[in-house]
This record gives sequence, structure tokens and C-alpha cells, in this order.
Amino acid sequence: MSEHPPIEAHAEIDSTNAEARRRAEAGLAGPVWITAGRQTAGRGRRGRAWSTETGNLAATLLTTTDVPAAEAAQLSFVAALAACDLADTCLGEGAARLKWPNDVLVFGRKAVGILVESGMRPDGRLWLGVGIGVNLAHAPEGVERPATSFAEHMAGPPPKPLDALEVLATRFESWRKLWATQGFSPIAEGWTARAHGLGERCEARLPNRTLSGIAEGMDPDGALRLRLDDGALERITAGDVFFGEA
Repeated sequence: MSEHPPIEAHAEIDSTNAEARRRAEAGLAGPVWITAGRQTAGRGRRGRAWSTETGNLAATLLTTTDVPAAEAAQLSFVAALAACDLADTCLGEGAARLKWPNDVLVFGRKAVGILVESGMRPDGRLWLGVGIGVNLAHAPEGVERPATSFAEHMAGPPPKPLDALEVLATRFESWRKLWATQGFSPIAEGWTARAHGLGERCEARLPNRTLSGIAEGMDPDGALRLRLDDGALERITAGDVFFGEA
């Protein structure tokens, strides 16, 4: 018996997150992983396009929860840890690091995108679409941040998407159970142990301002602690963080 929700595979779809939303709005609850060999309209955070070429992984977990939306958003960190585990499984321990909030870097370059979306169901529960895109075989060109693929760091071929999803879904379920039974603390500990850039200078680009300082760590609720140049402490709860990147 599998240690994760069932997987439903499609050859092509517009967006696995969009399909999860359609099902949720039609009253379906899951849990189910929806995956596609190719996405024609994949999306990343803040409305950015996310390209899924054949050989890469695009998958979304549709599920429901009774916790408030702010708490449910912590599943983005669960997804990041699961993707980090996948990278380490394929490329060796320590190959992947996590950049706040949920970027997975493989040898310093982005290899995974995560997008969590949600909405209220008629029964008052929250539906969640946890979308994860992994550059297994190909990395996009001309993107804002340097990207890489698993294939660039492997002597042989990268894992097939469905094989990679088996590992990812199993590791996600393991971290999710920890989160459900013990709260965010073990997730924060796991994230911090693999964090990229803590103790280093960074730039936080927020919707209405840009801040610079030292990334000190993550608070118990998932916010990034940024020590500004004037000594003040700023909690970053949403935005993009850059460590010496263009």
C-alpha cells in the first residue's frame, strides 16, 4: 500500500494547479496528486510563468484542511523539504539547500518551484492546491534567477517524472504528518538545517519597498528575521529574497 495519496497522471494539461482549483470549486476534496507530462499554462509565484518541458515534473496535491489559511500556508515549507529530499535522493546528500521561503537550490541554482493556492469550500473547510515543479531533465533559459536541472549534475539520465513523484509524494506525506501531529516546530528545524544564506546579507523585495540586511533565521510562524543596517529587526512574511543574485 502506498504511503501517500493516489496519483492521477495526464499527458498534457493547462496547469495542475488550475485543475486542482477546478475540482475544488466543483466540490471535490481529494487528497489526490494531479500530474502532467506537459503543462501549457503553468504558473509560479506572483503570476510568473512556469515552463514544464517533457521530462520535468509538474504535480499538485489537492487536499482539504480544518486549520486557518495562515497556518495552512506552512505546507509550502513542507513541500520545500520534500523536494529537497528528492534532490538529495537523486544527487547525493547536501546537493540541495532551501532559500526562504520555499525555493529549492541545487548547487546554488533554482531547480524547484512551489505554489500553494487555497479557497473556502461550502462546508467551511479550506481546500489547498500544493503545486510543485521540478527541473528534472531541463532548466529554463532567460529567467530572473539562475536555474539548473537534476540532469546537469547526473552521470546518467534523470529520474522519470512519475518515479520522482513517488519519492516526492512519500517524503511530503512524512513531513506533513509531522506538521499535523507536532506543529510547525519540526518543519522549521528541518528547514533551518538546510537553509541557504542564513547569516549573510540579502535584499528583500517586498510589494511596496525593498529592504537590505542580514538574514538571521526563521521565526516559529515561518517569517524571515531580517536585521537591518540600523540594527532594527524586520519580520518578512511575504516577498522575494536575494543573496548576491542579479
